[in-house]
Amino acid sequence: FTGTAFGSAAIWQYESLKSRVQTYFEEARADWLDKMRPQKRGDFRKQVNSWWNNLTEGQRTVTGIIAANVFVFCLWRLPGTRRMMFTYFTSNPSSRALCSPMVLSTFSHFSLFHMAANMYVLWSFSSSVVSLLGCEQFIAVYLSAGVISTFVSYVAKMVTGRFEPSLGA
Repeated sequence: FTGTAFGSAAIWQYESLKSRVQTYFEEARADWLDKMRPQKRGDFRKQVNSWWNNLTEGQRTVTGIIAANVFVFCLWRLPGTRRMMFTYFTSNPSSRALCSPMVLSTFSHFSLFHMAANMYVLWSFSSSVVSLLGCEQFIAVYLSAGVISTFVSYVAKMVTGRFEPSLGA
């Protein structure tokens, strides 16, 4: 999984760079069109765009991760999704589904405090790490760390003989 994650991140990083270079040259040619286009309306939209544009690349990347974690957290609160959540968003070595929960449980938190603390810590160091690795490699590190920690959890459960489900990275 880790090799695939980093290989995919390298391809993604190359394609992003290629796209940015193409966009730069296209925007240079289309600059004069901006003056002729009507301006978009809506103060809320302007505020959101201003907030988003003021974020660093690392904070934008982590915002997506936080959104995924919040979405999964909300799914835990819906009574109709409990069976699916226990099957795919908790890790248990005695479960029928072994591989997908290793990735999906990375985004799973049952306690609001636990999720908030994890997301705060992730937010606090995201800018420096993403500036060092790039957002694609950072996501590969995040997912790989989640899968590796779940694998270590599987091994610990097998050694101790305790097979209750767990969640989180």
